[in-house]
Amino acid sequence: MSDYLGKETPKLGFGLMRLPRKGLGTDVEQVKAMVDLFLNAGFTYFDTAFIYPGSEKAIRKALVDRYPRDSYTLATKINAFLMAPTEKAAKNQFYTSLERTGAGYFDYYLLHSLKENNFRKYDKFHLWDFVKEQKEAGTIKHFGFSFHDDPDLLNQILSEHPEVDFVQLQINYADWENPSVTSRANYEMARKHGKPIVVMEPVKGGTLANPPKEIQTLCKTCHPDLSCASWAIRFLASLDGIITVLSGISNVAQMEDNISYMKDFKPLDEEERKIIQEAQRLLGRSSTVQCTSCHYCTDGCPKQIAIPDIFSAMNLQLGNGQYEEAKEAYQKATAEGGKASDCIECRQCENACPQHLPITDHLKQAREMFE
Repeated sequence: MSDYLGKETPKLGFGLMRLPRKGLGTDVEQVKAMVDLFLNAGFTYFDTAFIYPGSEKAIRKALVDRYPRDSYTLATKINAFLMAPTEKAAKNQFYTSLERTGAGYFDYYLLHSLKENNFRKYDKFHLWDFVKEQKEAGTIKHFGFSFHDDPDLLNQILSEHPEVDFVQLQINYADWENPSVTSRANYEMARKHGKPIVVMEPVKGGTLANPPKEIQTLCKTCHPDLSCASWAIRFLASLDGIITVLSGISNVAQMEDNISYMKDFKPLDEEERKIIQEAQRLLGRSSTVQCTSCHYCTDGCPKQIAIPDIFSAMNLQLGNGQYEEAKEAYQKATAEGGKASDCIECRQCENACPQHLPITDHLKQAREMFE
């Protein structure tokens, strides 16, 4: 099973979490153009989720209604801790996803974002049995789970559920040895259990597409024509046991960039690996906030603070020394919502954060920087 999963899909996946916006909705016409480029380049893997706003409906219009079902693979997810107060509500997400996408079946189906404070809810709602039943019925081809915690919990879950076909892990070169994210240790644990891996957040929510200047210089000195994002994605695609690397592509230009270096993918050579190691060393000194802009933290914020946008503003100054640009970005981030100083330290954001960031402390830092 592992070999089959590892060979069936090209190494680049289209992550549908950060689709381009138009007005209050998704820019479906631009998504169509992105889908066309992606498929024409020979890639097939699309990843969405029940909780990604507008994503499942958009991919129906851009992909499912326009291409033969056997020309692509589609993944989506079931979430037991957001918008799922009951077992019935959780299971209904599956049927809603089928209706939204019109796909008929899912090639990959995941229990979404398992971690210490929620993984038992998937047991409570009998979702493991549910996805196995759907696999037996043919509406799911492969099932697994996405994961945001440490290798001990990953080992526990994989030991309790050896039947899973794959796991989806947050891995990037910046977090390879990060004690909060444990990218390397989680990768090695999945391989120990013989599970192939789908990689999420390879560019760390866009952070590694525009890293600190010294890392940009390092990358450009070696390959002037390659984007900084290409280093992050190629690093992961070069690892053993990878089904695909999901790139959260937001516009046509990003799609074209991804295709430019992944269509004829070449693993990192020894010199390139040394550059990644040097970038990792430099990032160990970085004072930037390691936020991936997943926005899980914002859904329940009582003060409606645009936390990822504030952190992005901070990183303009902390990572690149762009003081004026940082102030302007902070003003834009807080124009219609709460400021950093509005935080009441309820810490619901920290409980939701896949990165385990000390968000309230960072917001205090933002207040000192900008207010």
